[in-house]
Amino acid sequence: MSEDNEKSVVRGLRDVAAAETKISYVDPAGFLYYLGYNIDDLVGSTMYTEIAYLLIHKKLPNKQELTEFSNQLYHEMYLPKEIVQSIQATPESAPPMAVLRTEVSHLGEFDPDEGDFSQAANLRRATRLIARVPMIVATLHRTRQNLPIPKPKKEYAFSKNFLYMFKGVVPDEKEASVIHRFMILHADHGFNASTFAARVTASTNSDMYSAVTSAIGTLKGPLHGGASEKVMDMLDEINLEEEVEEYIQGLLDEKKKIMGFGHRVYKAQDPRTKHLRGIVEDYCHRERSQGLYNRCMKIEQLVYQRKQIYPNVDFYAAVAMDALGVPKDFYPLFFASARVSGWVAHVIEQYEDAVLLRPKGEYIGDFNRPFVPIEKR
Repeated sequence: MSEDNEKSVVRGLRDVAAAETKISYVDPAGFLYYLGYNIDDLVGSTMYTEIAYLLIHKKLPNKQELTEFSNQLYHEMYLPKEIVQSIQATPESAPPMAVLRTEVSHLGEFDPDEGDFSQAANLRRATRLIARVPMIVATLHRTRQNLPIPKPKKEYAFSKNFLYMFKGVVPDEKEASVIHRFMILHADHGFNASTFAARVTASTNSDMYSAVTSAIGTLKGPLHGGASEKVMDMLDEINLEEEVEEYIQGLLDEKKKIMGFGHRVYKAQDPRTKHLRGIVEDYCHRERSQGLYNRCMKIEQLVYQRKQIYPNVDFYAAVAMDALGVPKDFYPLFFASARVSGWVAHVIEQYEDAVLLRPKGEYIGDFNRPFVPIEKR
């Protein structure tokens, strides 16, 4: 292989632009934009439903458009009975992400717009998936708890309905605010692994359900969607705040990764982190949440002092999920329930781009190996 060819390989596709997008921009300087809007201006000023509308329609809705979109989401929250029965039949040992991946693919069998790939049909599919991915999550959790599945309430905002159906208890104002902001902060994030996987599938002109299934399969990996679970594992291993320094120093000495720290793109603090930190700080009224928050703050200070590395979105997201009473193995499913709005927006954009994503692989194997017949091997 020539030296020029060797330099042409970009491991992990770092800094390689595979396509153009208007949906979101991850600024290495520590900013995140949705359709040109700074995330700092959106969190606390908009509803998750507005952000979902923004991503797929490429504009913020007015009051009438928001009402109509909210009504569409409400009516699409009801899963086909066959999907509910399929969820109920899954073995207890099946990982929740595997069930979600399977049932999103299953949804494609019940698409009333099958065969119609018009813009209007794709928007209907996008709305349907935004509504139903969280419903699969809630249905799976209630099934595993041997509890009835509540029906959505039309008067509730979409994110509040999701948490209500997941837990079976009406969220109070603070809980509704937490899930609402959590979903806004996780709605999209550039060409991350799951989003890129969705776009690759969409680039073949495959259907939206297949593309979102690809995304979920990618998010299932511990290096992507499973990071928050690993953060909580770490926090649970540290019993007391006084043990933080010894634990973290041990990881540093052994050159092990500290979960929830570092980011491929950001050179400054992940802009989502400050919002999640604020959410957790504001919500820490339970003894366990306060303890976790205190440990997080100390870990963040120590890691920055010794490695100059900032926490990423997964670090405080884990504590937010724990405070809401979400089991660890459902953390990635909540991530998916928010990110689906970004996935479907990227799928639509990829359809519009109409180009097959097919990168080149640099071959490093042998040539002209002598063939030996099976009798002589």
